[in-house]
Amino acid sequence: MSFGLVARAAGMFAVTNIDDILILALFFAQVRHRPRGVAIVVLGQYVGFAAILAAAVIGALGAGLLPESVLPYLGLLPMILGIRAGWKAWRERHDAADGDSPVGERSDVGILTVAAVTLANGGDNIGVYVPVFANSGTSAMVVYLVVFLALVAVWCAAGRFFATRPPVARALARWGHVLLPVVLIAIGMLILIEGGAFGL
Repeated sequence: MSFGLVARAAGMFAVTNIDDILILALFFAQVRHRPRGVAIVVLGQYVGFAAILAAAVIGALGAGLLPESVLPYLGLLPMILGIRAGWKAWRERHDAADGDSPVGERSDVGILTVAAVTLANGGDNIGVYVPVFANSGTSAMVVYLVVFLALVAVWCAAGRFFATRPPVARALARWGHVLLPVVLIAIGMLILIEGGAFGL
């Protein structure tokens, strides 16, 4: 197992899930008085993220049916998602100051609630992971999956930590909207360049 591959997988997970920390913090804040509240959020996060990975693996295997010369052009997908995320962040740049959240008002947080929000919030992740998985060998894809699943636990721990530190959560919400589009576009460009798309 290459350290470089592990580091790349960890970096990709971090930048594509940075907004999840805020959502996890909101969930943990809501279940803090429940006996098994932490377990509910952690299990729900794993269920939701496992669904994201399953969809990405299926998509990558389907992409494997494409001619090899076409695969680098899948890098256009994260680029498009990055441009869309940047446009959305620009249009809704004042929303973070309002403190609105799709889960902020929920009083009955369960495993399926957390899983559903995780899956819905991670829909764009699938578009990023598919081309990366498709351009990786089987062993590299397994490394990505293992690292991603291990980091879900780290993300849960970070979410619980931030749940009691609102100023940190607000800062993350503010800068996460700026960082995510930039990184998505960079990932797409990296796939295009490494694959020699458009003669790059």
